[in-house]
Amino acid sequence: MKIVIINSGSSSIKYQLINMPSKEVICNGMIDRIGLETSNFTYKTDKDSLEEILPIANHKIGLEKIAQLLMDDKVGVIRSTKEIDAVGHRVVHGGASFSDTVIIDTDVKEKIKQLFDLAPLHNPANLEGIIVAEEIFGTAKQVAVFDTAFHQTIPVLAHKFALPNYLLTENKIRVYGFHGTSHKYVSEKAIDYLEKSSKIITIHLGNGCSMTAIKDGKSIDHTLGFGPMNGLIMGTRSGDVDQSVIFYLVNSLGYSLDSVNTMLQKQSGMLGLTGYSDLRDIEDNAEKGNLDCQLALAMNAYRIKKYIGSYAAVLNGLDAIIFTAGIGENSSYIRKLVCTDMDYYGIELDHAKNETRSKEIREINTLDSKTKIMVIPTNEEIEIANQVYHLLLS
Repeated sequence: MKIVIINSGSSSIKYQLINMPSKEVICNGMIDRIGLETSNFTYKTDKDSLEEILPIANHKIGLEKIAQLLMDDKVGVIRSTKEIDAVGHRVVHGGASFSDTVIIDTDVKEKIKQLFDLAPLHNPANLEGIIVAEEIFGTAKQVAVFDTAFHQTIPVLAHKFALPNYLLTENKIRVYGFHGTSHKYVSEKAIDYLEKSSKIITIHLGNGCSMTAIKDGKSIDHTLGFGPMNGLIMGTRSGDVDQSVIFYLVNSLGYSLDSVNTMLQKQSGMLGLTGYSDLRDIEDNAEKGNLDCQLALAMNAYRIKKYIGSYAAVLNGLDAIIFTAGIGENSSYIRKLVCTDMDYYGIELDHAKNETRSKEIREINTLDSKTKIMVIPTNEEIEIANQVYHLLLS
């Protein structure tokens, strides 16, 4: 079964063509800076690798470009879009409507649209990708895989807010959680590696960041909440903020609610603290003595440590902590900051192992460490393909 995986962001598209059930990646690539004259387009197969800088005005043109190359006489891997059995779409927010992977129809698209306010940076782009893919891959089944689905197992005492009950019930306000596809994938890899169901904390660190407490393979607590703004310090998002600050900004300093929302989503986090949203720039400047960058990195690690302590209590023990996603997999410096002075939890980092780069699952703890410290590369596309495949088989 040939499945195209599409992760459609606000100004980007990541894609893979995967053959299931073998999980063979036939081709992959991405487009970023959509809407600009200098959009970056990549396309890779076993035999060919292309990279172009060209204007891609919108997602439709981007997906048409992908389909064109898939069928290209020289570098293509299919003869017709009819060879595509399914298209799997990452959708960030499923709200209370979706607790599992679903085949997309008119009702599903309308419900995704109704959730725009809860994920304004993500769901509109996800829906646009779906609509365009329906046009291009007309004979393929369109399937939605929701970031929130994995967290439906969070118990009520953890997902319920201390707000009036009628408000929560009538408006379905609760912790939904995000990055679920990634947390599910790496936790299952960890359980297979450890050969037991374990008490695990997964730490997904990218431009967006989150942590999940996982017991026996199920999510039982998570740092993100009703929307994707809570918890850890992120690239441009604030993470945890005292609600009183928002009232002060609006009532005393004259900010509008819209401007505060924009500030918290797009102008805060590491960008607000340092002027940079890319961790590589922040680490480089910290090494050069930039005090703002040094403090921001320390704050970032401190917040992660706080949640490790909290989740170790919730789990009543800790077998492993898992670092994943772009920063979690590649920043040895952040891992060192997080794992230093954590011996109370049996967390002891092997500094040489931590500095070793690899794309494989690996332990970076000392032999004496009671808690495993692991780096597991995430692969959301493979996880999405797996869920799409099993849904269509059933």
